[in-house]
Amino acid sequence: MKHQSLAHIAHSLRLKKVSASALLAQAIDRFESSETVVHAYKHWAGPQAARQAEAVDIFLSAGHDLGPLMGMPVSAKDLYGVPNMPVFAGTDTAFPESWQTAGPVVQSVIAQLGIVTGKTHTVEFAFGGIGTNPHWGAPVNPWSAKDAPRAAGGSSSGAGVSLAQGSALVALGTDTAGSVRIPAAFTGQCALKTTHGRWSLKGIVPLSPSLDTPGLLCRTVEDLAYAFVAIDGGERGAIAPQDLAGLRVGVIENVVWDEIDPAIAVNTEAALTTLERKGAIVSRVTLPGIDAVLEIFRRGGLAAPELRNFMDANCPDRIARLDPMVRARVEDADQISATEYLRRRDVLANSGRAALSLFDQFDVLVSPTIPISAPLLSELADGAAYRTANMLALRNTAIVNLLGLCALTLPSGLDGNGIPSGLQLIAPPMQEKRLLAMAISVESAIGRAPDLLGRPTLLSSAT
Repeated sequence: MKHQSLAHIAHSLRLKKVSASALLAQAIDRFESSETVVHAYKHWAGPQAARQAEAVDIFLSAGHDLGPLMGMPVSAKDLYGVPNMPVFAGTDTAFPESWQTAGPVVQSVIAQLGIVTGKTHTVEFAFGGIGTNPHWGAPVNPWSAKDAPRAAGGSSSGAGVSLAQGSALVALGTDTAGSVRIPAAFTGQCALKTTHGRWSLKGIVPLSPSLDTPGLLCRTVEDLAYAFVAIDGGERGAIAPQDLAGLRVGVIENVVWDEIDPAIAVNTEAALTTLERKGAIVSRVTLPGIDAVLEIFRRGGLAAPELRNFMDANCPDRIARLDPMVRARVEDADQISATEYLRRRDVLANSGRAALSLFDQFDVLVSPTIPISAPLLSELADGAAYRTANMLALRNTAIVNLLGLCALTLPSGLDGNGIPSGLQLIAPPMQEKRLLAMAISVESAIGRAPDLLGRPTLLSSAT
C-alpha cells in the first residue's frame, strides 16, 4: 500500500475524501489480522475508538477543526495515563485509577480529537532496551522470520510494532536511555527523543525523573515533524527541510562503532556517503566524556536509585514480583549512597557541557542508532545473553540522554538478518525543530522507510 503522510491524511479528512471512521476501521482491521502474531497491545480500545471516530466525523462535517491530530489513530505506551484505560506500566498489577488521568502530552492529543487506539506493551517500568516482559510476553518484531521471532526493542516495545502493524499512525512512547529510538530502529520506523524538560512528565509512570522524556514514533521523519508540531504547542506550521549543502555533520567515532554488526556499519557508511554527495561536510569526531557516562550507566546510572525511590514510596510490595532482569538493578540500588548518586549527577552534567562544545563545529552529530541486530527472543531467556544484548542495544542511544541532548532515528537499511537498522541524528538541547528540519532532508536523500524497507515479513499477508 502506498504511503500517505499524516499531512495528506489530515487534508483528505477535511475535504471529506476519507472519514475518521474509515481510517479507524482500517486500523482495527490491521490489528485483528496480526495482533495474535506480533502482540503490540496490553489494552486494545477498538470499540471505544470507533465511537470516537464517529464523533470526529460529525465535528468535521460541521466544519469544526480542533487540530492537526484530529481523527488520527494514536497508540500510547502503557506508562501514560489515558482516561478509561488501565495503566500497568508493564507490571503484573494495574495502578490505581488516579493514574488514568491524562497528563499534558495525552491531553494535547485528545483535545485535538486524536483517537487513542490502546495501550502498547512496555518493559516493566520501562527499565530495559530489548523489549521483553515476563508478565505479559514480548511483542514480536514484524521483520522476524516466521519460525524465528526476534525482539521488537524497548522499552516502548509495542509502540514501533503498532506502527508497522498499521493499527496506529502515531505512537506515544518514553525515552530514558533510548526507549523510543530502539524500537523504532528495530521495526523500521522513525522516533524523536525530546530534550528533558521540554514536554511535561505529568501523567506518566516514572522510571527516572532526571532522565525520562516523552517521545514520538512515526512511520517517517515527515510524519514525526507533523506530530511534533501538533503536540509541542506554540506556533504551528510545517517544518521546512534544511538544505544538506554545507551541513556540518560530525560522525562520532569513539565507542559507538564497537562490536557493530558488519551490515549495520555498511548501511551507516552508505548513508554518510550519500550525504556527502548531496553536499554535506562529513567529518569524524571524538565525543568527549563517553567512557565516564557509560561507566555510570552500566552501574545503574540515575535510573536504578530513582526507580527504587518511587517504588519504596508507592508500591514496595511489587519489588519482589519484578521481572528478574529489572529486580536485580532495583535491589542493587540500595548499595548506591547519596554521595555516589550526587557524584553521578555532577559527572553527567559536566560531560554534557563538554559535549555541547562540539556544536560550535557541527550542526548535527551522527551515529548508528543500535550496533546490533534485534536478538532472537529464544536467546534472551539466558540472563547473561540478555544483559549483553540489552547493554549493546542501549549503549549508543543512552549517551544522548546522559548528556542531556535531543535525538532522532530514521531507517538506514536492512541488516544481515533482514531486520531494519537505524541512523541516529543528535542535536543540542531544545533544538528539536532544527533537528527535524535536518532529518527531513536526510530522509529524502537516503530514502523514506516504506520505499527503503518494504513490507515486514510477519505482516506480508495482513490486509
